[in-house]
Amino acid sequence: MTDTTAFAHVRTWVFDLDNTLYPPSARLFDQIEVRMTEYVMQTLKVDRAEADRLRNHYWRTHGTTLAGLMREHDVDPAPYLADVHDISLHPLDPDPALAAAIRALPGRKIVYTNGCAPYAERVTAARGLSGVFDAIYGVEHADFLPKPESQAFETVFRIDGLDPAQSAMFEDEPRNLAAPFLMGMRTIHVAEFEHPADHIHHHTDHLTDFVTRLT
Repeated sequence: MTDTTAFAHVRTWVFDLDNTLYPPSARLFDQIEVRMTEYVMQTLKVDRAEADRLRNHYWRTHGTTLAGLMREHDVDPAPYLADVHDISLHPLDPDPALAAAIRALPGRKIVYTNGCAPYAERVTAARGLSGVFDAIYGVEHADFLPKPESQAFETVFRIDGLDPAQSAMFEDEPRNLAAPFLMGMRTIHVAEFEHPADHIHHHTDHLTDFVTRLT
């Protein structure tokens, strides 16, 4: 049961995008991963196995494939972001219940993703969430620094003007909740399986139900 009193102080609600505002069963990131691997292959002139190895290295070392390409190979982020997010959104369906629940939350609602903002706008539209959020922020707003880096969060939150001590964050990737927790945010892990950790306050396997209980 959700303790709604734990959220009484929240004035800004921050939502991750991929596998958070839509269920992982949509498998959009499978499409993105294929395009990321192909981008690494073409850019660095390596085979698929090496591209996959590099992507794993970039993710572990730098947080995202893009961050690794930028730091280790000085890759221009704009063409990369346009290419890897050029995917089909046909697996997504509108979720009127989720839209209504988020709208009912008191205060400001924003999206913050490691993807780019234009992609996030396409996804939210496909989910029937257009007009629900006050702002949508992508990795470009964080000067291309990725979650889970603290500076990425600080940059986006400074742009938005939110107070972390009066905010909550919904996110499917556990490591991306560590910095928000240290900043004083209420943290909610959205995933099928619970990931016990000191920096995670709540877990849910159904975002719509969780947010509905808050309102």
